[in-house]
Amino acid sequence: MFVTRLISGVILLAVMILAVCVNGPVLFFFLLAISLIGMFELYRATGVRGESDNLLTITAYAGCVLYYILVWFGWKDYYLPGVLAAMILLLFVYVFLFPKYHSDEVMTAFFGIVYVAVSLSFIYQTRNLKDGQFYVWLIFICSWGCDTMAYVAGRLFGRHKMAPVLSPKKTIEGAVGGVAGAALIGAIYAAAIGRFLESGSSRILIFALISAVGALVSMTGDLAASAIKRNKDIKDYGNLIPGHGGILDRFDSVIITAPIIYILTFASL
Repeated sequence: MFVTRLISGVILLAVMILAVCVNGPVLFFFLLAISLIGMFELYRATGVRGESDNLLTITAYAGCVLYYILVWFGWKDYYLPGVLAAMILLLFVYVFLFPKYHSDEVMTAFFGIVYVAVSLSFIYQTRNLKDGQFYVWLIFICSWGCDTMAYVAGRLFGRHKMAPVLSPKKTIEGAVGGVAGAALIGAIYAAAIGRFLESGSSRILIFALISAVGALVSMTGDLAASAIKRNKDIKDYGNLIPGHGGILDRFDSVIITAPIIYILTFASL
């Protein structure tokens, strides 16, 4: 099991690094693909996805594609109208096919667009900021770096449970270690690439602060995804990534970290 998890993790990391480095259509369509897969996993887990001709989820997928088209062309003034248009289309399906779909299904369908598709698109948007080829890696430092450091700190010093019902193995000490570790990695990363930044002077403190805030948010994302699984009594969202589960199992913290890193990065430029 460990070997399988390690191999699939290395492959996933290699694909992610390649997509981010190449950028352009490669990263764009990679994120679009995992957004659609992630939405599929969420709808299956929450019971929204039923029969094959489920017009509600088909409309949600169309909303995802619509939003990504706007992102591709950089039409930022239409991002919010695009999301609202997707919501209106879902309401059309809900109203004119009533009572086929329930209100909670409609709300979950819309939630999937925002939670998965819109959030993951910020990886692409961060990559395309000024110095984005450097800032985009903060998303993964905050999420996967925090996760690793929290695990190590929790194993060494963990005594007090952080969320005993939701995630019994997570501790307050581990959380502190994760945030501190992410901040440290961010600072080291800034020191290593500072001379390549167009913005000039050292940004060690800025990178450390962004990484610390992002790490806090990433833990919330991890716990939120776990909470949904607990509510639905499932272990994993899928089995697409051997040893890890589905897209949402691996990208649960990245999903809500990406928008925060984009906002903080944009504000710091």
